[in-house]
Amino acid sequence: MMGWYHDGGMGTGGWIVMLTMMAAFWALVVLAGVLIFRGTSSSRDAKDGRSADKSSYRDPMDILDERFAHGELDSDEYEARRAVLRRSGR
Repeated sequence: MMGWYHDGGMGTGGWIVMLTMMAAFWALVVLAGVLIFRGTSSSRDAKDGRSADKSSYRDPMDILDERFAHGELDSDEYEARRAVLRRSGR
């Protein structure tokens, strides 16, 4: 009965190589998934005509106008904040 127990086994070196190759395989699978996910999200932003950095930026004056339009600010507070934004150059 050849191949039983230690007669035809891989030995310690074989197990280490097999473990290393399996870890490398799963690392490549995870890396491929991350790259595919990043590729699809950046291409979606490019289709919309905007980059990821510019999509999160909003002009402070526009935010102030929206808050005034929603009734969160009264006219005196709106004018005071608007003057501050104009002085700061934003």
